[in-house]
Formats: sequence, structure tokens, C-alpha cells
Amino acid sequence: MPSNLTTAFDTARWQARLDALRAEHRVPGASLAVLVGGTVHELASGVLHRGTGVEATTDSVFQLGSIAKIYTATLVMQLAEAGELDLDAPVTDVLPDFSVADPEAVQGITVRRLLSHTSGLTCDFTLDTGRGDDCLARYVEAAKGVALDCPPGTALSYSGIGYNVLGRIIEVLTGLTWDEALKQRLFEPLGLERTMTLPEEALRFRVAMGHLGEPGQDPEPAPAWDLMPRSAGPYGRVIASAGDIVRFARMHLDGGVAPDGAPVLAPGTVAAMQRREADCPDKWSVSADGWGLGWSLYDWNGVRGYGHDGASIGQYAYLRVAPEAGVAIALTTNGGGARLLYAELFRELLDELAGVRMPDAFAPPAVPPAVELAPFAGTYTRAGVVITISEHDGAGRLVYEFVDGMKDFSPPIEAELVPVSRAVSGTTTETVFAASGVGAAFSEDWMPVVFTTMADGSHYCCIGMRAAPKAA
Repeated sequence: MPSNLTTAFDTARWQARLDALRAEHRVPGASLAVLVGGTVHELASGVLHRGTGVEATTDSVFQLGSIAKIYTATLVMQLAEAGELDLDAPVTDVLPDFSVADPEAVQGITVRRLLSHTSGLTCDFTLDTGRGDDCLARYVEAAKGVALDCPPGTALSYSGIGYNVLGRIIEVLTGLTWDEALKQRLFEPLGLERTMTLPEEALRFRVAMGHLGEPGQDPEPAPAWDLMPRSAGPYGRVIASAGDIVRFARMHLDGGVAPDGAPVLAPGTVAAMQRREADCPDKWSVSADGWGLGWSLYDWNGVRGYGHDGASIGQYAYLRVAPEAGVAIALTTNGGGARLLYAELFRELLDELAGVRMPDAFAPPAVPPAVELAPFAGTYTRAGVVITISEHDGAGRLVYEFVDGMKDFSPPIEAELVPVSRAVSGTTTETVFAASGVGAAFSEDWMPVVFTTMADGSHYCCIGMRAAPKAA
């Protein structure tokens, strides 16, 4: 840790700050864990369920959504470290029957590209393949016909299918289900007693309920605790306390060593996961400047960091690690303006404990540049999502609609588009708009919408790190 920073953590002050920000942003309940100076501090605020009034406590567990991907990536890297897996070999070396809708793309899909979201496999393909131990095998088989977002290796497009394929690779190489592999190879060695993957396991603990509602109003309990099937595990189903998230991150901070000194990963493997594999055209949706082997990578005005975000139905989780200061912070929430709470609280914590100044919130400039919308108008599609861009009375309009297996996750998002910037990088053109009125769960105030034109003339609309090709 730099000499001008403190390792002291004023629990009472930060508890008061958590309470105040949680209430201000109408988040029903939250749990915060901070690793600084080698000590984990845990705080909680609010209620787990507004209907029952059950209090949120530091041992409460929340759904982590996509933070699950880091656990999956860690298992994959264990296997690569042991020589059981070649990161740069085609997936078909381990899964001979693996295929995708474009047969010519199969050999270009490697484990490294799956880890770094550059495989071209899409994200929002959700399929309930049952509760059996074969659920991942059945999912990967069913995903064969799902269209790619883009050719392998050409762009970063956040991928749920890719991480389920990684989960299936783990099963084939270990002879265990993904759930059991996590228990035996991560949860137990790290002493993560409040981390699990299955709903019935969570019933032993105080469990958070997600809440939904309009911005600026107190949200109400969601109609269901979870809409994700068991097959969503590798990309989205880990349940944990905030303290356990930080203890997991601590292993990565400590060079792969468990609390008892046993190696979980080699230091070189830990470092490899944090090295940049791809740049992000959208640097705002999850604050990521790039992607490593699993980790989101951050450039905090010259200070390096890594972490991940996650969301499920009405629950949002955030993990940030500042390695030079030895600081890790995890926040779990159950609805309301969770992203606003995260942004304000983490800006203050990282500034004080790690000397980090997080970038300002994404927003259009006071005087937006003149950008013609007509070239971007049309329909963009990927599995589970249809995006329609149009112009009305001189203003850009976006409709983001979930379809097929994703249709029950959220009502359509409608927003106005305000120009932000236009840039040419090599043979790629990127034009950025800001979408208003989408709600604090998706962004702080404005949602970035990035249009990319590739060297071959293909057009993409990137929202939430997911690239959708233009269909019409």
C-alpha cells in the first residue's frame, strides 16, 4: 500500500454512510465487505425483504449474478495450470461435439477467447434444461444453433453461453458437476462457508429477496426469488455473503494462496488472469477499460484495478480490487437505485483507502456534438434481444426488448439518444450515444449505446457490453 494511505477503517463512520446512501437511493437492503490492511470488515443495512421486514446482516447471502463468472474462470485456470487444458486450443479438443451455428467459426473458438468474451458466442440465451446433473451438457447441445454475435476474435461481446461452455469443460475434465467442482476446489479450500450455488443450499441462511420498481420509488418484492435455471450456474448462479466475496478476492490478491497457506493458484496464473486480453469499446456500462481472463479490468485515472459486476432479478452485486493498495470491496444489494449506491460509496471508499479516483459518471457533454442518426437507424438482433433505433421529431429513439427465453426478465426499455462522441480507431469507427431514462439499475443516469462499424463494413450496436449485429 502506498505510504500516504491508511489501513484504518472507521466502522462507525462507514456504517452511517452505508445507511444514509442506502436510504437515499431506496435500496431495501445491502451488505458491504472491505479488505484493507489485511483485515476484512463487514457491514449491513436495511432489510432483506420489504414484505417480511427481515433485517439484513453481515452473514446474509445474496445472488451474485455474473460475478459467478470469476469463480468459473478461476477453476478453468486451475486446470490450465495443471496442464489439463490448453487455453489456445479449440474447445473441440475437450468437447469434440461442440458446435455453433456457423460451422466455419468452430475452430476459432478457444478457451482463452471464452474467458475474455472474444469468442463471438452470445449472452442472453437462457434455457431451462432441468435440475439434473446433465443440465450443462444439455444446454451446450441446445446452444449449437444459436447465432454468433460476431466472428471469433474480432470484438469483445459479453457472453453467457461462453461461460456455460467453460462450465461444461470443467465437468468433463474433473468428472464432477460444476457445482461440486466449485465446492471441492474453491469453496472448501478457501473456507467460504457462506458461498453456494443451489437455492436449496441457500435456505440454511438469511437470504435476500430481490425488489423491483420504478426509479425514485420504494421497490416491491419481485414476483419470484430467481428466474435462472440450474444451467445458468457458470455464468450467473453463485450465492454468497459480501464477506465471502472479499475472502475469495483475497486469494487473488495474495498470489493464489488460501488462508492456511495452501496454493489454490500459482502466482503466475493469478497474474495471467489480470493481464489485458481485449479492449472494451464500451468503457462505462461496467466501468471496464478492458478484459482479462475472467476479470473486468479498470483504469482509474492511471491506477490499475480489477473486479466484476453481477445482477439477477432485483439483486445487484459489485466487486472491486485495488491490488497496489491491497484493498478489495464487495457490495451486495437487493433492488432500488443499487448502481447509484455503488458508485457513490465506492468512489469514497476507493479514494480514502486506495488513493483511487474513479472516473466521473457517464453522461453526454453540455453541448452534444452533431451526429447524424440515420446511418444507425434499424433493427439489431442477438439471441434474446431485439434493439430498434429510430428517429422521431429530430431526436433519436431506442427500444430494447427482451424476447424468447429472456422475455420475462424485464419489460422493454425505451430511451432517447443524445450524441456523445465519434471516433475512428484504425479501421473501426465507434459512435457513442447516451440513452436517458433507463433507470439506475442499468446505469447511474445515462446508459451508453455504442455503434461500431468494422473493417468489413458490418455494423453493431453495443449495449451492456453485448454486441448485436444489424439485421435490417
